[in-house]
Amino acid sequence: MIFPDDYKEVGVTHNDPMLRPLSEEPIYFSTKYLIVFLENENYKILKVKSETANSLLTRVTSFEMIAQGDEIVLYELELDAHDRTKLIQLALKKIGGPVNTVIFEGKDKHLTFVHKPDLSNIIDIQVIDVIPPDPPWLSFAIHRLVKSGLLGELNISFEHTYIDIKQFEGVDTVFPCYSSGLKGKYLDTDYDIKDNSLLVGCDISKEIFKLRFPEYTFRHINMCPLKTNIIKPSKPFITRCCQKERSGLINLNGHEGIVVHWGVSEYEIVDGIRLLVTRLKSGKGEKNE
Repeated sequence: MIFPDDYKEVGVTHNDPMLRPLSEEPIYFSTKYLIVFLENENYKILKVKSETANSLLTRVTSFEMIAQGDEIVLYELELDAHDRTKLIQLALKKIGGPVNTVIFEGKDKHLTFVHKPDLSNIIDIQVIDVIPPDPPWLSFAIHRLVKSGLLGELNISFEHTYIDIKQFEGVDTVFPCYSSGLKGKYLDTDYDIKDNSLLVGCDISKEIFKLRFPEYTFRHINMCPLKTNIIKPSKPFITRCCQKERSGLINLNGHEGIVVHWGVSEYEIVDGIRLLVTRLKSGKGEKNE
């Protein structure tokens, strides 16, 4: 796949530069590709090599044909040219027959292209969160961030996986907080909790139960995404934990991930995802839990 890293690498011309001597071709110093618009909706895309730039303009030393003619289509709508994952997905839908390249025009009128699109270049990240509420905050926020385009340049997509604690509802079940709306008792409000109850909560809930009811025994199902056996990461992941000191990079079940605090802001989610993507691209590992 060829997908320029930045629109600054893409130049546009309405004259075929291959029909003129190379010595006559001054070119902007950052240009690596040229999109050539010809008559009758005919296009060429060229890879450009040029002299080392000492100014804004430099000289071409060679052209390499990437695609031309009926191998290229121009996408019919203006899009966010920074949303790389979406452009790859849309380009794949246009590929077929001779077509192997799609030109896209951004909302800012800049042009880019995808040649021989390939989904293997997209990193799939698993979002692991707890419901209710449905959707949970982390998942809801990531949907908003994807729609906003803030993550578009990272070449990533998301798979959402939920730990559903409604399955444990019952008269003898104790949940951490009444705001969950689950059927059972609540550790933060109820006093008539019984001995040998089933506590569905994290390590913090476990400690609070012991402090409030030291004379009671109880069964415990740990719903913390870092501790539960209900769901384990199956790929790079992002999840939440109520203990802020656990935030950061982690390796869990053999997969790299990022942990964010339970009340994390969207700004912090973006930072965390960028940190995870940097780690994945660097190939460095992190401690196992």
